[in-house]
Formats: sequence, C-alpha cells, structure tokens
Amino acid sequence: MRSLTEQDVRNSFVNCSKGEAKRLSLPRDLGDRPWDDLDFLGWRDPGAPDRSYLVTEQKGRLMGVTLRFPASQRGFLHRSMCSICLTTHRGGGVSLMTARKAGAAGREGNSVGVYMCTDLACSLYVRGKQVPDSGARFEESLTLEQQIARTTANLAAFLDKLYA
Repeated sequence: MRSLTEQDVRNSFVNCSKGEAKRLSLPRDLGDRPWDDLDFLGWRDPGAPDRSYLVTEQKGRLMGVTLRFPASQRGFLHRSMCSICLTTHRGGGVSLMTARKAGAAGREGNSVGVYMCTDLACSLYVRGKQVPDSGARFEESLTLEQQIARTTANLAAFLDKLYA
C-alpha cells in the first residue's frame, strides 16, 4: 500500500459523514507505518474502545470504513480465527467487526460484519512481521504471495457487501 496523508485518510471514508470523518482520531504514527508491508491501514480509536477504522485501495480508489465491535463480543472465544487473514488467536484476538453500509442502506441502520483480528494487523501476521498471541500461524502450502492475495480478496469481499 502507498503511504497515506491525513487528508487522504479523511477523504476516503464511505460509511460516515464528512463531519464524522473530520473528527475521527487518526493514528499518531501515520508517517511511520510499514507501508510496504500493509494491504490496508487499520487502527483502533484510543478514545472510543469500541471503534476501529480501516483504509485500503479498492477498485482503483481509497476506501475508508468505520468499524465497531461491542465490548460484550471481545474475548468471548477461547480460540478464534480471523476470516480475513486466517490467523488464529487466543482470547480476544478476534472480534466481530461491524460496519454501517454505505448510502441509504446505512442511514437506515443496515450493517455487515466480519470476524477480524482485533488489532487489525492482518497484513503483518500474514508476512510474519508480527506474531499472534498464540505464538504462531498455521503452516500453509500457499506461497506468501498467494496468502497476501487471499487476504486482500477476503477483505474486498467484505467491503463489497457495504454496497450490496
């Protein structure tokens, strides 16, 4: 993923108002992110522990999404797997993230969900740059490039549901 500016990030959101995008908390280390190792930029809001944000390139343009995960959902499973990168975690390492749909459907309260790494570090887990709390990922016969392609395809499938 290419390096993003604060303005790039704020202009990319598709499921919140421009005012909400202007007020959301951006990561302080935006310029220091390992951009070459990221398929998407993901971060948690330190001021709102039930909110996370994700920005990626989708169909030739940036797409930002606000995500929520209720406190009651965090940490309820002994071991769980992220449906984006297929990394397994213990405890609260995977959460059901929900995103309000884009457009009129979202304004009517419709949303979609996906089980995802709570820390949104899928790209780093796939590349072995970060180790899950369980200590390791399953060994796969797919090449790293194939695993990255699967991760981005899984994310794209989730994002496509925002417009369905």
